[in-house]
Amino acid sequence: MKTLGIAFIGAGDIADLHAEAVNALPDATLLGLWNRTLEKGRAKAKQFGCKVYPSVDALLSDPKVDAVFVLTNMETHCDYTVRAAEAGKHILVEKPAAASIAELSKMNAAVKKASVQCMPVHNYIYEPGIERAKSMIETGKLGSVTQFYMMYNIHHADNIRVRYPGVIRQILTHHSYTMLYLAGKPKTVSCFKQTVDDSLAPQENVAMATVQMQNGTLSHLCASFANDDHAGDPWTCIIKVMGTKGSTRYSYRDFVINQRNGAHSQTYQNYPESIKNAAAHFINRVVRLGEAPLSDLEDAITCQKIIEACELSVEKGIHVPLV
Repeated sequence: MKTLGIAFIGAGDIADLHAEAVNALPDATLLGLWNRTLEKGRAKAKQFGCKVYPSVDALLSDPKVDAVFVLTNMETHCDYTVRAAEAGKHILVEKPAAASIAELSKMNAAVKKASVQCMPVHNYIYEPGIERAKSMIETGKLGSVTQFYMMYNIHHADNIRVRYPGVIRQILTHHSYTMLYLAGKPKTVSCFKQTVDDSLAPQENVAMATVQMQNGTLSHLCASFANDDHAGDPWTCIIKVMGTKGSTRYSYRDFVINQRNGAHSQTYQNYPESIKNAAAHFINRVVRLGEAPLSDLEDAITCQKIIEACELSVEKGIHVPLV
C-alpha cells in the first residue's frame, strides 16, 4: 500500500494532535511543515520528526505531498485552501473553515474544479459515540427526533478568551455542524449573547441559540467561556438527542485526566481524541479510499449561515429564517 505524504501549513498547538494522528498511521508519513515563524517551525519539525519547508510554494510543489493540513489562523484558510487545490493536493482545513460564506464558496469552487477532496475539521462527528447516535437515528431506533441539545461550559481565562472572536463563532460553529449531522437542516434561528466583564474584551463569552429544524426538531445550543460546570452530572460539553423511542448522550466528562490541557483546567480526553479521529478518517477514508467526508464545505457554508443568523438575531432581536 502506498505511503501517503502529508504536510502541514501552520504549526500551532493544534498541529501537535494532528501530528500525533499522522505519525500513528502505518501508511502515512508527515513529510514536513511550513510555519510563518521559522524558529517555531523548526522546533515543531524537530518534535514531529519532519522537515521544514522554506515557503508555502515549496511545500505545495513537492510531488511527494499527497495532502495538506491547513492549520493556520482562520483568516488565511481560504487562500491556502485554494492554493493547495490548484496544486492538486487534498486538503484538511481546521475549523472555522473560513471567515465568510463568500470565502467558503470560493474554496468549494476551487476544490471542485481541481477534483480534490477538502474536509473541514468538524471533529465531534468523528467520535464513536456520535457515529453511534447517527446510526440509531438513521435506523429509526430513536423514532422521530424531537430535540437536540449541545451545551459547552468551560471557563477560559481572560488572557486566553481575548484571542478568540467570541463564543458564537468559536464554539457555536462546533454546535452547528454537529446539529446538522444529527438533527437535519435549520429553518429558523434565534440567539442571545452576554459578555461577563467586558473590561478586557467586548467579545461575548456566553451565548444561547434556539433553532427550529426543517423536519420539526427543536435544537438548543449553549456556549460559555465564563464558567465551568462542577454540579452533579455537569454540562461541561454534552450532546443529547431525544426521540420518541429513545435518546442518546455524549459527554466530555466520561473520560477525564486531572491535568491542565491548554485553556481547560482538566484534560477532557474526548477532545484530543476527536481531533486525531478526524485526521485519521481524512487520511484513511477520504484521501486513500476517495470517500466523501462526513461533513464537507457545503456543510461549512450552512454552518456559517447559522452563525451569521445568530449574529443578526442578537443585533436585531428577531427570529432569522434560513429557508
